[in-house]
Amino acid sequence: MTETNRIEFKRELTDDLDIEKEVIAFLNYNEGGYIYIGIDKEGNAVGVGDPDGCMLKLKDRIKNNISPSAMGLFDIVTESRE
Repeated sequence: MTETNRIEFKRELTDDLDIEKEVIAFLNYNEGGYIYIGIDKEGNAVGVGDPDGCMLKLKDRIKNNISPSAMGLFDIVTESRE
């Protein structure tokens, strides 16, 4: 899998990462998009140490930092890879 105009890879979710900007860009794109956290820029799975915590942090950031509310316009799911 490689990055495209609808797929974005992020190695990890950090406070410095402007994930809200990426989410808004995909919300404004007619076909939407996918942001994979735990995948490096080459498409290699590096994993996430605490998937549940990462999902909660991501949901909170989107909920609290994007206005008008984007709630209900996105899904946050986990995916396992070898």
